[in-house]
Amino acid sequence: MSLLEWPEWLPLRQELRGLSPYGAPQIDTPARLNTNENPYPPSPELIAAITRRVGEIAGTLNRYPDRDVLELRGELAEYLNERSGTDLSVAEIWAANGSNEIIQSIFLAFGGGKAVGFTPSYAMHPLISKVTGTPWVYGVRRDDFTIDVDLAIQQILNELPQLVFLTSPNNPTGTSINLQDIDALTLAAGSVGALMVIDEAYAEFSQGSSAVTLIDKHPNLIVTRTMSKAFAFAGARLGYMAAHRVVIDAIQIVRLPYHLSTLTQAVALVALQYKRELLDSVATLISDRERLITQLEALGALVVPSSANFLLFTVPSSHEIWESLLEQGVLIRDVGLPGYLRVTIGNEAENQKFLSALRNSLQQNPSPHNPSLGKPILDKPIGGNQ
Repeated sequence: MSLLEWPEWLPLRQELRGLSPYGAPQIDTPARLNTNENPYPPSPELIAAITRRVGEIAGTLNRYPDRDVLELRGELAEYLNERSGTDLSVAEIWAANGSNEIIQSIFLAFGGGKAVGFTPSYAMHPLISKVTGTPWVYGVRRDDFTIDVDLAIQQILNELPQLVFLTSPNNPTGTSINLQDIDALTLAAGSVGALMVIDEAYAEFSQGSSAVTLIDKHPNLIVTRTMSKAFAFAGARLGYMAAHRVVIDAIQIVRLPYHLSTLTQAVALVALQYKRELLDSVATLISDRERLITQLEALGALVVPSSANFLLFTVPSSHEIWESLLEQGVLIRDVGLPGYLRVTIGNEAENQKFLSALRNSLQQNPSPHNPSLGKPILDKPIGGNQ
């Protein structure tokens, strides 16, 4: 993160002076594949349904929204129960303005001690940790970006954190953690009085089972989710979490009153009514992901196995290739891992434009050999954006 020069008269907290605002480039390009958005917009039918619903509630906007978000939480519980065979209730769900607000609320409520996360992973975890005054400990991954469970457990036991963060599928790598390993790690976290937070922003793109199936077994387990990715609802800003009802009760101590607008609650409810239609795009994106892996490998790249809607792949020179792609109208993500770039799975036209531009870029930036997996994981806040 770049160091900003702040005037002496500004009473900015000392621990924030070395930080810069989080964000990914927002550049209007023909192929914008850097923020893991779903490329398929709402259907005309869904747009009409949202429009009708907004019209119905417009006359109530002089009143505050449902502070406890009861109807929406009930529908989110039903959605998770349908997909995972769970029996979650309204009391075990909380919703907020995107999963980032959920994560911030977790830190505000439970961040009195250390937090441990395993990098490279989602960059907002350590940033929110620092902003909320929680010491962050950078855990380590194997050279292939997977989790060494025994080593991770040992780090938890040594550091004695209050929060442990794992992202599965992981951002920016796309790798997943199986339920058996999550179970062992959550047990270790519980043994030192820590909450285990599993960030499942990309869960719908994975074939694995959700960690929500372990909540009954582990009261110290929190699972965070979002409607931004699979639901193609990034602009609506709706994130949610599933956890033991006592955890949900505690989160509400730090939530702002009326934090989720009437409009957001209404359009999210409409989206859940159209969930089958919206999630149809997931199968398409998974198929396109596998095809793109093959095409990248044909260009000589090594691709990290992914269970998400993006791919992390090797390039001879990450920054030069990123700039070359941007010059050709393709915006992807440089996540700060030397020799790697990350691309979101787009629609067919975007994917082909990306491949064509990458082919041109590789010809302009030849390498005598392909970089291989196994690069050292740096002990600094490297991670993926949304």
